[in-house]
Amino acid sequence: MTKGNGRGIDVVTIGESMVLLQPMNEGPLAYAPLFTRSIAGAESNVAIGLSRLGLKVRWISRLGTDPFGDLILSTLAGEGVDVSLAERDSAYPTAVYFKEFKGYGDPNVYYYRKGSAVSKLTAENVDAGWFEGASHLHVTGITPALGEGTADAVRAAMIEARKQGLTISFDPNLRRKLWSEEKARETLLSLIPLCDVFMPGLEEAEFLVGEMTEESYGAHFLSMGAKAVVLKLGEAGSIGFTPLAAYRAKPHTVKHVVDTVGAGDAFAAGFLSSWLTYDPNGEDAERLEHALGRANLMGALATQYKGDWEGLPKLAEVERLLSGGRETTR
Repeated sequence: MTKGNGRGIDVVTIGESMVLLQPMNEGPLAYAPLFTRSIAGAESNVAIGLSRLGLKVRWISRLGTDPFGDLILSTLAGEGVDVSLAERDSAYPTAVYFKEFKGYGDPNVYYYRKGSAVSKLTAENVDAGWFEGASHLHVTGITPALGEGTADAVRAAMIEARKQGLTISFDPNLRRKLWSEEKARETLLSLIPLCDVFMPGLEEAEFLVGEMTEESYGAHFLSMGAKAVVLKLGEAGSIGFTPLAAYRAKPHTVKHVVDTVGAGDAFAAGFLSSWLTYDPNGEDAERLEHALGRANLMGALATQYKGDWEGLPKLAEVERLLSGGRETTR
């Protein structure tokens, strides 16, 4: 059994990180002469967000033995994330993706991740030591889409985590470019009964089970086994459900949106950082209110910077902003 660095871990995340290359100027990607480089990946974005909010996080992944893999490890370690169990593979590369900023709307993204080191992950790679000393596992629906064995690996990880007593959150994070709609729907639905907290966006919920009211989505996913359902509503805020309570949280408005990529991961980090640490005498409604308020703020802040995680705040800033008004500026 592989062992981590020995410290107590609040959250384990499992997934692929890529090197992100984005043009310094707006316009067609084909004509961009200069790029900045960073890293990106839903699970590592959440890991950084949680670390900045004071939680101890372990990131599990596979990387090529290449400079891009070095960059990802050094960046995450510099953010306080435990990368001691990330594996290196000399046979397959670290993935890369590009953003294209058109000057309006959401940026276009172009992935170069087929055949990456993570795409070779299988259930046989899942190690009980990944979860040693940990309390919670966070996974997304991106990793199951990356290769033939990755869905089995995520399922095996969720089962092992549950066996060891961890709670589990699952963000479907639908990426239509990565797999067929039929396979995506089948796989994502099969993972919901294994999680405690299910965190879909409104469009993802409709993709999975058809058009319903928000309340019906909550009831449906709770009936599948989730103990809490968090429905992201974009500019309309969010709504959370447990078997005992429901709470609708107003959005935090921003004056200028720069980059929406990563906002959902920031939301997840904000929600989990509260949900896993704040327990108001078992009152679900108050717990939802606190967690959704922080989640909405984190999602709003993430849209004000280029990059998937660079704009994520630290806990002191979150607390200061939550004590102020609804409009978020920095």
